Amino acid sequence: MNSGQPEWLTDLARVVNDPGYSRWKSMVAAIGGCTHPIHLTGESMIVDTGTGEVLHSYRTEDEPSGRLLVACGNRRASVCPSCSEVYRADTFQLIRAGLAGGKGTPETVSSHPRVFVTLTAPSFGPVHSLRDGKPCRPRRRGGVCEHGRPVGCPVRHEPHDPYLGQPLCLDCFDYVGAVLWQAHAGGLWHRFALEVRRSLASEASLSRRQFSRLVRVSFAKVAEYQRRGLIHFHAIVRLDGPGGSQEPPPDWAGHHLLVRAIPPAVRRVRLTTPPSPLGKWELSWGDQLDIRPILVDPSAEGVSERAVAGYIAKYATKGAEASGTVDHRLCCSACAGRGRMTLMGTCGLCHGTGLKPGLHLDALPVTEHARRMIRTCWDLGARPEFTGLRLRKWAHMLGFRGHFSTKSRRYSTTLGDLHSARAQHRAAEARERHGLPAVSDATTLVLGHWRFAGIGYTSGEAIMAEHIRQRVQIARKIAAESEDG
Repeated sequence: MNSGQPEWLTDLARVVNDPGYSRWKSMVAAIGGCTHPIHLTGESMIVDTGTGEVLHSYRTEDEPSGRLLVACGNRRASVCPSCSEVYRADTFQLIRAGLAGGKGTPETVSSHPRVFVTLTAPSFGPVHSLRDGKPCRPRRRGGVCEHGRPVGCPVRHEPHDPYLGQPLCLDCFDYVGAVLWQAHAGGLWHRFALEVRRSLASEASLSRRQFSRLVRVSFAKVAEYQRRGLIHFHAIVRLDGPGGSQEPPPDWAGHHLLVRAIPPAVRRVRLTTPPSPLGKWELSWGDQLDIRPILVDPSAEGVSERAVAGYIAKYATKGAEASGTVDHRLCCSACAGRGRMTLMGTCGLCHGTGLKPGLHLDALPVTEHARRMIRTCWDLGARPEFTGLRLRKWAHMLGFRGHFSTKSRRYSTTLGDLHSARAQHRAAEARERHGLPAVSDATTLVLGHWRFAGIGYTSGEAIMAEHIRQRVQIARKIAAESEDG
């Protein structure tokens, strides 16, 4: 019988009055209040390889819900704030270790020359911009473009103005060029990394081979979406000795060498798009280039280590949502072949359960500018000359198909090592809690059999999980402040 109460309230009452609520709450707290937890069923055992004795066993059948909740692990803050916070913290530790030492990197690395570089995309048409209280694009004589729209904008935009990043004229904006630049951004970065080494060797009056024997160049970068839908790369460039972070570079390889070598390297980077009836685009970096030395002393003329690590970690958890797009792929490959533009998970064809209505492009809750970028990705993705760019697969990212955060091999520790250390710490806590012996590859064997059983929460569970997530977030913040203090 319908009592007239909203569905979420009825479900909330069911959740908190369920006999297994305490256990469910502890599982949600253990995964940090993950927004989209994965449900698993199955069992695991720890077996002594010498005697065959089962030292410990766990079965989801013994859980009140019959399921185990596992964190989704999504890095995007717009998808899962809890898991993205873990990713952000790991990225912060990774970046800071390469600046100040720690996590296997010596503290002496802080004396190595480092700069913080911002590489931008070129202009593909004028967009509304924030100009420190000044008019957006003042034009004394006015004027209109060939499509009859004003070529200037006298408005002093506020920081949250929805017009920021939107083209003054959608028809004048070079969407094809913008999407192709985005699709080749990873290649441009690769060329930049090569050119920097050449430029450094040239500035030092050495051959590349001679330079590489004396100096190793290390990188760490993150991609950030601008409001106009194109990315920036924020990067750390560090000079080490031939042994990497363990060894300082020669005295002549200092900040001044980096500052001199990077601009010409940026200017030399060029990529040409595949031959197409649409034309040919020569791709390069934008004119805006920012280079700042990274210094231990935050009061000096540069940027502090902690500020750089925090900045890069922040943008490592951001996606294209900053430019007003969607978080998920628009379609799987099977649907793409049938021309269906749907969000992953809303089309039954993606999972072989039959055709269901999908979410069409025109219905996506995005700006018209983002919609045109997505449509351009979709149209170009159908052309044979651009097949290798996989533009339909990456249409939700406006054509960008690279990693959001990357580093060179010897910059510092890895995310995998940080994840392993966390898993080992949690396993040690669990062994201590259950009174189990230490797990050793030589004496014990872990056996498990798991099956996927679902994802997410009911409406009532989602409310309680958000409450738990906020409590976990506060606890983490207090712990972080205590460590800093």
